[in-house]
Amino acid sequence: MPIIFRKTAKGVAEIETRANRLPPRMRSTLILVDGKRSIDDLRALVAVQADDTISALVQQGFIEDLGEAPRVPKPAGPVAGGAAPARPAPTIESLRRLVVRALNDELGPAAESMAIRVEKARSIDELRPLVAQAVQLVQSARGRAAGDLFATRLPTF
Repeated sequence: MPIIFRKTAKGVAEIETRANRLPPRMRSTLILVDGKRSIDDLRALVAVQADDTISALVQQGFIEDLGEAPRVPKPAGPVAGGAAPARPAPTIESLRRLVVRALNDELGPAAESMAIRVEKARSIDELRPLVAQAVQLVQSARGRAAGDLFATRLPTF
């Protein structure tokens, strides 16, 4: 089962105040920790020195291990009571559209360069780091709170 991390009180305070002046990679990783993403998800989003960065955040007390996430069994067939069947996994095209739409909503024409890069992504593996970069772009342009809110609008994969 995958390990899940969450921000500690120190981590939340760091996002709000920047009191510890974390290096950009550590700060970006801290922002991505949401108590829902597995360590594998974080590794995919961080890409460069992910394990070292996550370990440093744990050692310095910014994040903590919630343990292993429980696996939720998927129903084998339709659920009794007429519940709608589960939606199929989103396609790369729909994920790209979602990210580009969110960027345009948040930054308008200032997001054009990033939007073009997102539109060129041909796989989830190419899209992951671009999503992290988009969050950083919004944070740079609009501030921490806007960047954090923007990140909640984006898919986690």
